[in-house]
Amino acid sequence: MYPEFMHDSLKKVEATRARRIELERSGKNVFPPMSAEEREDVLKKFHPDYKADSRRTIRVGPNKGEVLTTEVADMLESHTRIGAAMFDLSSPDYETDLLIVGGGGAGCAAAIVGREHGTKSIISTKLRLGDANSMMSQGGMQAAVTAKDSPTIHYLDALGGGHFDNKADLVRALTEDGPEVVKWLEDLGVVWDKNPDGSMYVLHGGGTSRKRMHSCRDYTGAIIMRTLMDEVRNHPDDIQILEFMPTIELFLDEKGRCAGGVLYNLETEEYFTVKAKAVIIATGGYGRLHIRGFDTTNHYGATGDGLVMAYRAGANLLYMDSVQYHPTGASFPEQIAGFLITEKIRGAGGQPLNKSGELFVWPREPRDVESAAFIRECLERQNGIQTPSGRWGVWLDSPVIEVIQGAGYINKNFPAMYRQFIRYNIDITKEPMLVYPSLHYQNGGVEINDRCETNVKGLYVAGEASGGVHGRNRLMGNSVLDYNVFGRRAGRYAAEYARTAVLGKLSLDHLTAYEEELQKAGIVTDRIAPVLLPSYTPEEVKKRQFTAHYEGTLR
Repeated sequence: MYPEFMHDSLKKVEATRARRIELERSGKNVFPPMSAEEREDVLKKFHPDYKADSRRTIRVGPNKGEVLTTEVADMLESHTRIGAAMFDLSSPDYETDLLIVGGGGAGCAAAIVGREHGTKSIISTKLRLGDANSMMSQGGMQAAVTAKDSPTIHYLDALGGGHFDNKADLVRALTEDGPEVVKWLEDLGVVWDKNPDGSMYVLHGGGTSRKRMHSCRDYTGAIIMRTLMDEVRNHPDDIQILEFMPTIELFLDEKGRCAGGVLYNLETEEYFTVKAKAVIIATGGYGRLHIRGFDTTNHYGATGDGLVMAYRAGANLLYMDSVQYHPTGASFPEQIAGFLITEKIRGAGGQPLNKSGELFVWPREPRDVESAAFIRECLERQNGIQTPSGRWGVWLDSPVIEVIQGAGYINKNFPAMYRQFIRYNIDITKEPMLVYPSLHYQNGGVEINDRCETNVKGLYVAGEASGGVHGRNRLMGNSVLDYNVFGRRAGRYAAEYARTAVLGKLSLDHLTAYEEELQKAGIVTDRIAPVLLPSYTPEEVKKRQFTAHYEGTLR
């Protein structure tokens, strides 16, 4: 339940609700959408990407001299976990056609389609199969299938949402493949929400000009991921799953072609080598780096590992100066701080309100604009609500949905959300949620073309680890479509490449070269990457742990 000091603000929310419902029913916008100039202004003044210390120049690697997000640059300017001389590469532990790094949606889709094109795969996953951001997505998947929509309109929405920095060929692939992906997933077993007449039930998302959000209540990611995992596990002869065995570095051959990788067993602490004709990186995002100190919606293993491995192997990165913060991450209860509150809540009529119960932004601005407006309302205008631990938040009025859409709508369409909050005695059919932007998505990534190829031969990337499709801001629902579209494409094109690929001698010499580049640049650091798993041990505890260990070695 909410603490006593928040009750006055909650009463103000209740007092303004009738007037706001009347405005919603009038058919007018409940708050004026921002002009292009207003959007640009609020982004530059309040979005975390624009803070003075949010970016810095990277000093090594393919993107040397470019300005990247500071925490990403720090991660890339780190030491490898292994040495090139540690392994006998003449006798790998495993051989396969495709090494797929990551067991989320993109990795599973790649394995399924790769098998359809005649290849065998190994999925190397850090945790269990399906422990990924793909599983956690709630709101839905965009795809243009209705009579009033088209892939062309979807294309224009995605370009606008990405501030026109998207790679056009990737956006075209995303939007044109969308309708086929809807059918493919349904044929595999996904049960989409539908209207009584059997047509697709779709809603708006922020920044979209048409209703095209397909969903499975608010379990969309879980339903899709379960379906993909089932299909993967149905083919054990063609798809081998190595759980708790993340890939930590890539192999190249003497011609610079990607040729497999080194895996690390988290349980036994053993290393294993895999020779593969092609590698698909599908490692997802980096939310657990907690960029700018923000809470995150991401799963525990989201530490940007694929970026580091690909970068050391010579792959170019794109738009790594851009981070997406979801406007509505939970701010209270603090046990679930950062927890995703789907944009579908606002699509159904939920309204963002300040401490006085007043609307201060149009509910469906693009995510970066909406997030910046929330931050402005709390930090500059001092119209937010502060939690006992000092977090800020604004109200997301969910009870208004029950009035607009009809009683029972929330329990029917947002059962996971309802259960998450009722555990803490907050009934979101009667009380609003307290929300604040949460680190959500890695807008950039490894640069690919529409075949998922990188500039390193034999290395493919799909899903959130790739860069270019979303520009510098992703619209809701395009990530679920992204990992399906490009996971499928990566599986297809990597399989075609693998059929004729003949590998040379395996090598880790690029790691030695990278270490030499760090030294030449004068970079002195004790950072090790890939990060693999984040540490939440407080600094004062780390110091005591180190001291105790050090003293023990002296005895």
